[in-house]
Amino acid sequence: MKPSADASRLNAERSALVTGAGRGIGRAIALALAGRGWSILLNYHSDQSAAEKTALDVERAGGRARLFRADIADPAARRGMLEEITRRELLIDLLVNNAGRAPSERLDLLDVTEQSYDDVMAVNLKGPFFLTQQVARLMAAGVQAGRYQRPPAIVNIGSISAYTSHVHRGEYCISKAGLSMVTALYADRLAEFGIAVFEIRPGIIETDMTRNVRERYDALIARGLTPIRRWGKPEDVAAAVAAIAEGVLSFSTGEVINVDGGFHLRRL
Repeated sequence: MKPSADASRLNAERSALVTGAGRGIGRAIALALAGRGWSILLNYHSDQSAAEKTALDVERAGGRARLFRADIADPAARRGMLEEITRRELLIDLLVNNAGRAPSERLDLLDVTEQSYDDVMAVNLKGPFFLTQQVARLMAAGVQAGRYQRPPAIVNIGSISAYTSHVHRGEYCISKAGLSMVTALYADRLAEFGIAVFEIRPGIIETDMTRNVRERYDALIARGLTPIRRWGKPEDVAAAVAAIAEGVLSFSTGEVINVDGGFHLRRL
């Protein structure tokens, strides 16, 4: 099938599928890439008005925006989204697994319910694992068919919670620890196709998820929790994704890139 003019234009500009792109870190990533001429395949689940605003801002920043409503925890929704992307003959040059959720209620580890565990894992770990599997198949086929001008890549947005114990949101910590192994596994499996896989590991970032703990973390940061004594911004994470997108780490894969103000240094 001959690609349409619109699809060819999008492919030439490079397209990024960013999950959870309506707000927070996902929005910042979409705008950072748009400012570099990328087309954004903007996934969202529930907040349509926020997603539409992000799409408008993507266009204003110089990119192209396409909205895809899908719950990445739902296998049918993931499949439907990729079928629609394929139907439009759009290549995915970059997948950013950003969508995530915290527990609905912060419970002590001894009180966590199976429902809360399953809900968090479905969005933070199971969804990204199988979305990556599906997108990786499309990418590998595109590489073998010579459809890419530059090698595609995959980025997982992790968290310092992957290795930092927090007994009142244990299911979240476990999900992010698992996502680190997802990064390593797919980096190993996809290297033969030239597809690099990275984890961006944010620290304390100003988002909706951290709004309710602002006062606590203000005090910890002031006392030196991080060598760089400020909150991280969504734009800090977006800058790291943009570096990967632009191919500046061409001899790297499976790497964890900390965007945490130096929290990972474990100072004495």
